[in-house]
Amino acid sequence: MAFNDCFSLSYPGNPQPGDLIEVFRSGYQHWALYLGDGYVINIAPLEDGISSSFTSAKSVFSRKALVKMQLLRDVVGKDTYRINNKYDGTYSPLPVEEVMQRSEMVIGQEVEYDILVNNCEHFVTLLRYGEGVSEQVLLKTVL
Repeated sequence: MAFNDCFSLSYPGNPQPGDLIEVFRSGYQHWALYLGDGYVINIAPLEDGISSSFTSAKSVFSRKALVKMQLLRDVVGKDTYRINNKYDGTYSPLPVEEVMQRSEMVIGQEVEYDILVNNCEHFVTLLRYGEGVSEQVLLKTVL
């Protein structure tokens, strides 16, 4: 899959391939990984075999998710986002080429989903660092 065959767009913060994108939804954050040329990879819960967006509590109850490559603007919608590679001080990012290869291999696949141990943040940090991490689950569990 050639990401650079797509049109180019300008995004706040100028994300680079492999960057983690934190999208601020009402009550939680959704995570995606920037692929380049305006595209991200992320997971969306499946409900009765039909994918749905992370716009409601459906993600809490879903057990399966679909790996999707989408335009960043479509994933963000009317919400806000930021580039947030917050784990770079703790984990070494994999080489961008490896992150892109790993991402390409999983697009379109159905994956297990669990809000506590295998959520959207775990998914993108696994691609970037080779280790699935989610601080937001720890913070919300403690609170």
